[in-house]
Amino acid sequence: MSLSPVNIRSQDDKVEVAWFCDLCNGDYEFLGVPDGSLRSSFEHCSEIIRTADELGYQNILLPSSYQVGQDTLTFAAAASQFTKKISLLTAVRCGEIHPPMLARTISTLDHMLKGRLNINIISSDLPGSIRDSKERYGISKEVIQILKQAWSGDTIDHEGKYYRFKLSAEPSKSYQINGGPLLYFGGISEDARQLCAEFCDVFLMWPETEERLAATMSDLSQRASNVGRRIDFGLRIHVIVRDTESEAREAAKRLISRLDVKTAEDLKHRALDSKSAGVLRQDELRRQADPDLFIEPFIWSGIGLARSGCGSAIVGTPEQVLEKLRRYIRMGIRAFILSGYPLLEECKLFAEKVLPHLDTVSLPEAQNRIPETVPVTPLTTGERK
Repeated sequence: MSLSPVNIRSQDDKVEVAWFCDLCNGDYEFLGVPDGSLRSSFEHCSEIIRTADELGYQNILLPSSYQVGQDTLTFAAAASQFTKKISLLTAVRCGEIHPPMLARTISTLDHMLKGRLNINIISSDLPGSIRDSKERYGISKEVIQILKQAWSGDTIDHEGKYYRFKLSAEPSKSYQINGGPLLYFGGISEDARQLCAEFCDVFLMWPETEERLAATMSDLSQRASNVGRRIDFGLRIHVIVRDTESEAREAAKRLISRLDVKTAEDLKHRALDSKSAGVLRQDELRRQADPDLFIEPFIWSGIGLARSGCGSAIVGTPEQVLEKLRRYIRMGIRAFILSGYPLLEECKLFAEKVLPHLDTVSLPEAQNRIPETVPVTPLTTGERK
């Protein structure tokens, strides 16, 4: 099933290839078997980012999860000082931080990174609270509106159900022009789809069959068109690439070879999104998979046994993985967020065997959001000396 690119923002074959950083303590050699050397720490996660930066990835996802994670914004600030080219796709939970202060925090990061910043908008419940879907996405909608005003307007003037502000936007001007950092967003509920179509830039999908992905993309494209917008599409998926198909399949089997059912359930449900519509859809597909857990050629769903969120991997030779990615690109997908276990080893393997064969671009650069000269935010009268 193919997708017409009429409502997709990017129109060429250049794609953004991102890796994943383990801020949420989920890096393994054997899925579900803790390994002290792979524990989520500043040192380990810094090495992952440095490696991805040096190997030519354009972006890296810094996820957010209170129960099992490091603080994302704090980590991103530190990473801004030792990265060179890679962008930081920094996850933000809407409603967690006072919106004007969040706008200023993100703006500060944007200036520190000289535009190498994207934001992953998260609408899950905050730790210790339970909200229905309408309320969660209503809060996210208002937060995004406030952020956009703060980054590019003169004032924050917002009267909503959850927030009411009228104050200067001067402290929050972003480094990036044309609206501030790109907003990446994932979620397949009705409220999530509409929020992304109206306010975000890149709709992130989790692995499903090509037919289901194409249907989702068609729906989101139409929703965006209905409000006079175009959006890009991204896919969050794992990869297992080896020199032969049998080696790749053996690596997949090895990854879950020490996983027991109780551990798998505990791991999966420690995250707040384990009962989300997207996870449940992946669970449904895995139940329909073949005996080796493949939901379609080269897409193996075994990771979802013990992980919420992204639960499948592209498994195959470099040629097979590349062809699968090219099929996605022909559908209109313009951003890939990849990972593998362990993260460092698979980062290097993919960079060696597949990445050089992809025509890559950083989406903020493709959207002309990074200025040629450094924006200067004038000092207020009280700050002049």
